[in-house]
Amino acid sequence: QVQLVESGGGLVQTGGSLRLSCAASGLTFSGSNMAWFRQAPGKEREFVGAIGWIGDTYYADSVKGRFTISRDNAKNTVYLQMNSLKPEDTAVYFCAADRKTYVRGTYYYTEPQTYDCWGQGTQVTVSS
Repeated sequence: QVQLVESGGGLVQTGGSLRLSCAASGLTFSGSNMAWFRQAPGKEREFVGAIGWIGDTYYADSVKGRFTISRDNAKNTVYLQMNSLKPEDTAVYFCAADRKTYVRGTYYYTEPQTYDCWGQGTQVTVSS
């Protein structure tokens, strides 16, 4: 059974930083593409960033330059470093895994249907 457990969410002031972690088990982590999505109340889930199994990274325009996704295969963990946080970053952040070891195009990384495993989410609230 695949399990993704997010942690690191919380309340932070505008301009602050948080680092989210996603611990994975039950899959071949080093061979999986990993991603972060977020969902704010009343809005659809949106792509935040992804890191392929070969280490390539992709970001939504709204977070590029502020957020950094990384992975530590030895710890089966993917991270999302979030800097210069804004109130509009407030959302539940979800970790997702794509267990297909494809070198995917950008379109595939940004689509929720690409990912077959999801975590429970962690709340990030940025106060103004």
